[in-house]
Amino acid sequence: MRIGVISDVHGNKIALDEVLSDMSDVDRIVCCGDIIGYGPRPQECVETVREKCDVYVRGNHDRDVARPERYMKGSGVYEGLMHARKELDEEQLEWVTGLDRKNVLEGYQIVHSHPEVVDKYVYPREFVDVSDHVDEEKHGLLLGHTHHQHAEKHNGNIIMNPGSVGQPRDGDVRAAYGIIESDGSSYELHRVSYDIQKVQDQIEEAGLPSKNGDRLGRGE
Repeated sequence: MRIGVISDVHGNKIALDEVLSDMSDVDRIVCCGDIIGYGPRPQECVETVREKCDVYVRGNHDRDVARPERYMKGSGVYEGLMHARKELDEEQLEWVTGLDRKNVLEGYQIVHSHPEVVDKYVYPREFVDVSDHVDEEKHGLLLGHTHHQHAEKHNGNIIMNPGSVGQPRDGDVRAAYGIIESDGSSYELHRVSYDIQKVQDQIEEAGLPSKNGDRLGRGE
């Protein structure tokens, strides 16, 4: 079974549509969290993820849309969360904040950040460290949060960050996703181009900080 893996959509519906269109021949899709935040189309992204994905976990933006005041104004985070809070209806807000922090599919542990330390970033150089948290009976670990695409194997287990759909930060402006085999035999990393200017225009129209759009053109 081929499983598509996405993460960190961040309200970027245009990028999400391109990723889902490019992701061919998969049987199921996993979302590693942060459906909302930063971007202009949180409501549409929530509905698309609910329709297209089979398994989800809650990211820090999904969690904190209910309490955006914890972030300083001007960071781009606060404004993005306030925008999402305004756009989501009550049922959507309850759904996104109520997602589980951890999940499992076909022997893969699924989280948003570190498997044990909430909100801790796990960059590619630290994959060897989190490999200790992968049960020997499982096929691997799927996570997001850093917006850096990377995958490798440790002791036969796949550890993958599929990268960010809606706000890549690894120097590549293209939307990112991954594909894994359910038996843990192999993985693929993919990138796909999308209309960044159109998303930047949507960000401006939504009254979001220009920095939220500018960074899309730099992959940071």
